[in-house]
Amino acid sequence: MPASIILSDLSLSAPDGRPLLSSIDLTFAAERTGLVGRNGVGKTTLLAAILGEHVPQSGRVLISGTIGLLRQDVQVLAGATVADLFGVRRALDLLRRAERGDASADDIAAIDWTLETRLEAALARLGFDPSPDTELSCLSGGQITRVRLAALVFAEPDFLLLDEPTNNLDQNGRKAVTALLAAWRGGAIVVSHDRSLLETMDAIVELTSLGATRYGGNWSRFRQQKAVELDAIRHDLAHAERRLSEIDGKAQEAAERKARKDRGGRKKRAKGDMPRILAGARKDRSDDSGGKTAQIAERRRADAIDAVDAARRRIEILQPLSVRLPVTGLPAGREVLWLDGVSAGYRPEQPVLRDLSFAVVGPERVALVGPNGSGKTTLLKLIAGELRPLAGIVRVRPDFALFDQKVSLLDPALSILDNFRRLNPSAGANECHAALARFMFRADAALQAAGSLSGGQMFRAGLACVLGGRTPPSLLILDEPTNHLDVESIEAVEAGLRAYDGALLVVSHDEAFLRAIGITRRIDVVAEVTRIDGGIV
Repeated sequence: MPASIILSDLSLSAPDGRPLLSSIDLTFAAERTGLVGRNGVGKTTLLAAILGEHVPQSGRVLISGTIGLLRQDVQVLAGATVADLFGVRRALDLLRRAERGDASADDIAAIDWTLETRLEAALARLGFDPSPDTELSCLSGGQITRVRLAALVFAEPDFLLLDEPTNNLDQNGRKAVTALLAAWRGGAIVVSHDRSLLETMDAIVELTSLGATRYGGNWSRFRQQKAVELDAIRHDLAHAERRLSEIDGKAQEAAERKARKDRGGRKKRAKGDMPRILAGARKDRSDDSGGKTAQIAERRRADAIDAVDAARRRIEILQPLSVRLPVTGLPAGREVLWLDGVSAGYRPEQPVLRDLSFAVVGPERVALVGPNGSGKTTLLKLIAGELRPLAGIVRVRPDFALFDQKVSLLDPALSILDNFRRLNPSAGANECHAALARFMFRADAALQAAGSLSGGQMFRAGLACVLGGRTPPSLLILDEPTNHLDVESIEAVEAGLRAYDGALLVVSHDEAFLRAIGITRRIDVVAEVTRIDGGIV
């Protein structure tokens, strides 16, 4: 029987009991399916239901075949190695004992002599080949993601369930994931906001508050189909609203005609121009005709209201993220960041960065690029003052804001509102609430503790607290800003950053994002260090 995942009349809720998805019917087969939707709609919960880790409110999940899962942020255990991620440490130890001549006859019978070759092949598919004994604590987040993906390939499941697989990956890592999926002959469900990766999908499933809809084709095809579908629904809604307005207008005109006629009849009866019996008969006929007309009009109006409601139910009503920024007034010639001959790292004898020099002047938009592990995050810590240089000088304007991947500028114990007040002490109550509302934190939503937010909500709250004040910083430093945002939020942030008149220093492997915010210069961290060390750019 071919491998498949079937969701039948499935309804899911959040851990707090909030309904997420209702009456979902989907079938996944041996194809690559992108699973998209805004933050919090239930994508990760749906994966958990498929794995049996989340109990649905109703419905069934039917699985034929085996499943391999790549989760988002997984904590690394102390002392864990690459071999531990593959689940082969004991098997490797046995193989090595046999190679040394220390294994018993029973051990030798149980040895997988192809193990090392298969390990190397799986790692090679992801373009990364550390020793199986390498401790995971020595690897960057992107390198660990590659090893975890290689471990999935090694297990040869029928289905891959990948939750944001390109987060933290450099360009080579993203290309490796794309190549892996292109060659994959099983099924794959890929939760992602990476538009480049979604372009390689065979189908897109969109989750919204209205349910789940499957679209054949890749991301561009999905956007085209979605646009046509929304145009049709909006046309139907506009037609239904016009029809309702026409019916209400005609009902009003009829009511006014009847009122005028009734007033005329009352005047004639008052004058005595009409016999009382005839006047009564006419009044009865008028009342009877008016009642029937009113009933017909009311039925037509009820039908029109139903048509409007039906059209509105087909459209998900979302309050868009509005990123409108005050002006910084940063002059073109003003220096905001300057590094001269800087070396930095965590051990003096082994610096990560050596003799690095560059400057950011005026409202430049600079991308820091380089492979995973090249020192980009170390450089950001150096600029932010979290790490002292081993040598050289770092000078940065005091009015900067750093958005690291954990949005550490927020106090997790405080509410979003209190974080805003802490970062904008001169802001009044109305100003606080208005600024947070622009970033979709209205009323009680602004009272949520920062530590309780999802990754996407946390980043949005950080933007609200830093950029929502009267005077935004003249330099924004962003570390992988798109990692936890859905596509709609990414596009809204892109629009806001395009309007920002300060300087940007961005670490991101999302090329679509870098293009959209108008990056004007790139600094390749590895190339800079190589040029200094060996004279090669």
